[in-house]
Amino acid sequence: MKIFRIKYKGREHWSVEDEEGGLILCEGSPFTKLNKTGPAVKKENVKILPPSVPSKIVAVGLNYTDHAKELNMDIPSEPILFLKPLTAVIGHGDNIVYPSMSGRVDYEAELGIIIKKEISHADEKTAKAGILGFCCANDITARDLQKIDGQWTRAKSFDTFCPFGPCCSTDINPDSLSIKLRRNGKVLQNSNTSNFIFKTGYVVSFISKVMTLCPGDVILTGTPAGVGPAGKNDILEVEIENIGVLSNKVI
Repeated sequence: MKIFRIKYKGREHWSVEDEEGGLILCEGSPFTKLNKTGPAVKKENVKILPPSVPSKIVAVGLNYTDHAKELNMDIPSEPILFLKPLTAVIGHGDNIVYPSMSGRVDYEAELGIIIKKEISHADEKTAKAGILGFCCANDITARDLQKIDGQWTRAKSFDTFCPFGPCCSTDINPDSLSIKLRRNGKVLQNSNTSNFIFKTGYVVSFISKVMTLCPGDVILTGTPAGVGPAGKNDILEVEIENIGVLSNKVI
């Protein structure tokens, strides 16, 4: 099932995609109980919003074997964590703003995990049971500032630097999905989540032992090989199997 959060006729709604690609309006919440009430509306008639409103965004660095090889870096012994602020969140179709203090802004295609219920100090089985579903994400990074600072907060935290969406896809295997990034239609990242160093269940369990995960929280699971720069007016598309395409323009 693909769950969308949308704005339709001035109101926010939860909705689910039907077989024709339309969106059936719902009552309730995917974090409690979602009831289809209808009608079905066309995607072109709605504004697609980020598929959750998180209390925090937790990201994992260096989590693909191909990316570690690309950077000639050792495989980490445990997940490397950092946070992105809520002010960085944008949705499908929104613009990424190129900050004036940076001279190089990179794309990073990622699989996002959306949390369904509170998770704390969980084993992997419990952690997996607390996942609502999965989305596309783009961990936009001011690469030059990351190198200057020697840590990641400023480089990862600019407004608009965390697009995710377009939906939350449930009942899929997150550890075996093709993942691609296109810049202006050209494929620049092309991998599979089977190349994860740390699988999704382990990642959620690990993070839950550091901080309590809350309904709607988003975890970014790292990026594969092929990261690179984006320029103004570039169109960046993250496509993940069984989820869809997240598209954003850099301005």
